[in-house]
Amino acid sequence: MAKKSNKVNDPVKESKTELFLRLAQPRVEKVLKALRILGNCSNRSNYEYTPEQIDRMSETIVKALEKTIVKFHDTKKEQES
Repeated sequence: MAKKSNKVNDPVKESKTELFLRLAQPRVEKVLKALRILGNCSNRSNYEYTPEQIDRMSETIVKALEKTIVKFHDTKKEQES
């Protein structure tokens, strides 16, 4: 008896672009959601903070974002070489 192919169990080869899009989109959405939630802490009726605390927080977030973006640009340069 011939073995039936079960398409559910047959792994479909996902391209690197498809994989990137599938993984990056929800991760970007998580980052944006985390930033929106962090923004809730700006409510002065519920929270107290100093300008220095906000500056440190901003610097930390911006540095992390810049490091991440640089990784993408560095990878692109490596592939072009």
